[in-house]
Amino acid sequence: MTTKSKSKKASKPFRMKPIAPMMIEHRLIERMISLMKQELEKINQQNLARPILIEIMVDFIRTYADRTHHGKEEDILFRDLAQKKISPEHKKIMDELIQEHIQARAIVSRLVSAKQKYEKGESNALPDIAQCLKELVEFYPKHIEKEDKRFFIPAMSYFTEKEQSQMLDECFEFDRKMIHEKYTKLIENMEKEN
Repeated sequence: MTTKSKSKKASKPFRMKPIAPMMIEHRLIERMISLMKQELEKINQQNLARPILIEIMVDFIRTYADRTHHGKEEDILFRDLAQKKISPEHKKIMDELIQEHIQARAIVSRLVSAKQKYEKGESNALPDIAQCLKELVEFYPKHIEKEDKRFFIPAMSYFTEKEQSQMLDECFEFDRKMIHEKYTKLIENMEKEN
């Protein structure tokens, strides 16, 4: 019986990059944007909004897309990139992404305001709700494409494997704390109202 010689070179264990969780999150955000697009079509057809559904969408965008997803980008990836000498092109894209996060927050705030007016019976609120949903439906696919195709992968070239591993660990820790942060804020807000 012959034995095959085994390579003495041990293969390196695969370690995902810190952008992997962010790109996975993009897929879930895209699914919500698809649902928002469907809701926008219903609003336009039926001339009627469903405030509870809009509230769920707002909660998703604020908690998952903004605080969880954009939070990891801003508080980990962009923070660490700011410590590196990055190309003018990548610096420009990073600055654009930060401004786009601010833009998305403003659209969501307008959506919340329009929903509240709609619930009070203000007739001019429905077009505002539709406009905000339209802006979000148009905004997120472009924003996600810019991150996935033009920024995330090249950004990794600025980091060593060790730095990437540390960032990934920090991303997981960031996610682990999110549920506690969300519900602590919920209770604090409820206590303020009483």
